[in-house]
Amino acid sequence: MELTSFSATTLARFIRTNLVSSVAVVDAHLARLEAVNPELNAVVQLQAEAARQQARAADEAVSRGERLGPLHGIPITLKDSLDTADMVSTWGTAGRADFTPEHDATVVTRLRAAGAIILGKTNTPEFTLAGITNNDVYGRTNNPYDVERSPAGSSGGAGAILAAGGSALDLGSDTGGSIRMPSHYCGIAGIKPTSGRVPRTGHAISFEVGALDAFTQIGPMARHVEDLDLVLSIIAGPDGHDPAVVPAPLGDSQDVSVRDLRVAFFTDNGIKSPSPDTVSTVRAAASVLADHGVSVTEDRPQGVSDAERLWYSLYLADGGAWIRQLIHAAGTEHMSSALDWMQTAQPVSLTEFTQEMSRWNGYRGEMLAFMEPYDVLLCPVSSTPATRHDDPDGPDFTYTFAHNLTGWPGAVVRCGTSPEGLPIGVQIVARPWREDVALAVAHYLETNLGGWQSPSV
Repeated sequence: MELTSFSATTLARFIRTNLVSSVAVVDAHLARLEAVNPELNAVVQLQAEAARQQARAADEAVSRGERLGPLHGIPITLKDSLDTADMVSTWGTAGRADFTPEHDATVVTRLRAAGAIILGKTNTPEFTLAGITNNDVYGRTNNPYDVERSPAGSSGGAGAILAAGGSALDLGSDTGGSIRMPSHYCGIAGIKPTSGRVPRTGHAISFEVGALDAFTQIGPMARHVEDLDLVLSIIAGPDGHDPAVVPAPLGDSQDVSVRDLRVAFFTDNGIKSPSPDTVSTVRAAASVLADHGVSVTEDRPQGVSDAERLWYSLYLADGGAWIRQLIHAAGTEHMSSALDWMQTAQPVSLTEFTQEMSRWNGYRGEMLAFMEPYDVLLCPVSSTPATRHDDPDGPDFTYTFAHNLTGWPGAVVRCGTSPEGLPIGVQIVARPWREDVALAVAHYLETNLGGWQSPSV
């Protein structure tokens, strides 16, 4: 088994116990990255020699018997929407094409402190605000299962390089599905945490955007579910800057009895009808759980059929003025074409906005009432597997919007394969603050339905 196929959790154990060196692990991932990235355009900033130097230092620390962090010597990449003090951080916008921040994002600081070694930055659309990964600085990223298809967005660079084995871990951000959709399109695992779990300080869309900051969360992406548990425990918790983050306890998924959970599932959200292979994959996941003795009920919350309309009405209520402010502050003269969907937005009155905010709270209340008899909601991530770059409809985010509105944790793990050989993920949503439950189910499905598989690229 190649080093680039192991989980980061396993590799960290190997390094701590001298079964393998950090240098070997870093070199293996760099070799894979350099082999696949010309086709993928997933990694847009690379610091290979600095990473090798850090790996040598990591091995020396092991030999001295020093106290080691949980990610000691592990090579990672980081979505380019996160500030890194030693690397250009563009946020995908032309005005920051040569910008190196003075400070790391909070989550980057925490990963470095845990021993992670940053190989480079992964591509994202401008300010993370598109469902495809393309921008005017670095261009388009391709899907490793079929380079004529999209890896989705906005964490498409992360999803693509993780799936291809060029990085052990990455962090995505998710405002409308930007962790969950690339995880689905690229056949990896990812989780959007509960709103208020992880600080967004130093991210392109931070807590400073105002009334809708609750939509955006930062979370881990990896080939293996166990790594999501590990990384979430490192990056979670208040940082003294993001005012929305609370010190809520983070449970351990290994303490969750999957057999005792109550699961609801649905296959069609009433907005976009799913493909037959998507339906069969969700049903297979539900069946695997039922066969394990889990209480499984086919049931759909009514509110999800209004999620797309509500998300867009809130997000564009000011006619995109907040987005234009971000563009202007970055020194960018023109939005990239990936943001064309925002150009025609018209502002609404304060009265209309207040009414939509009220509907948002009503939706959240309805969803809480729906979940009262359940612990988990299982559903598609999207209506189809990865779409082609030239697909006029693009990726379908209607299944993910629903849980940016609730703020609940949503995990994704690969559970099936389309007739074309494309990955199909399943979305596992849990009650607020119960990432442990979502990850326990994700791990069970990964074990029984296969999880990540190496792509063709």
